[in-house]
Amino acid sequence: MDGFDPHEAVVVLAATNRPDVLDPALMRPGRFDRKITFDLPDKTVPREILDIHSNDVTLADDVDLDRLAAITVGFSDADLENLINESALLAGREGKNTVDMASLLLARDRVVLGGKRGIIIGDEEKKLIAYHETGHALVATLLTNADPLDKVTIIPRGRALGATEQIPEQERHNLQQSYRSQSW
Repeated sequence: MDGFDPHEAVVVLAATNRPDVLDPALMRPGRFDRKITFDLPDKTVPREILDIHSNDVTLADDVDLDRLAAITVGFSDADLENLINESALLAGREGKNTVDMASLLLARDRVVLGGKRGIIIGDEEKKLIAYHETGHALVATLLTNADPLDKVTIIPRGRALGATEQIPEQERHNLQQSYRSQSW
C-alpha cells in the first residue's frame, strides 16, 4: 500500500463480509478513501433475489418462495444463490427432475447449520437432546409474544446436536420490552 509515486493513480477495490478479521494495518486512517457498507436485504428483497436465482432451476409445484424468503431473512444475495444451487444439487443426487420444497429446506439447513454430522449418538443421549429441544419448543409455544415455532430437530448438523427454530411473522428493527424479556 506504500511506495506509489504521487502522480500514479491506483484504485483498490475489495470486498469482505468479515471486516472484523482484517489486518489493522489495512484499516489505518488514510489507507482507503471510501468504505461502502451494504446492509443485508430486508424481508421483501430475498423473495426477489430467490426469483432471480431460481430462474434457471425447474421448481416443483410445492415450492413456496414466499415462505423460503421468510425463513432466510438475514441471508445475503450470495447465501440465497448458494441455497438455490445446493438445493439443485440435492435434488439431482436424489434423481429428481425438479427442485421441491424439501430440497430447498434441506439446503437451507445445510447453509444455516452445516452438513449432517456422522457422529453416533446413543439412545440415552438422543433422549436428552430431544428433551432439551422439546423444552425450547414448549417455552416458545407458551410465551405470548414469542415468534411462531417453525422446526424442531435432533439431527446433528454442524456444531449443533439439535435445533429449535422460530420464524418471525414480521420484520422487526426494534423490540418491545415484552418481547425482550421473554427471549432466551
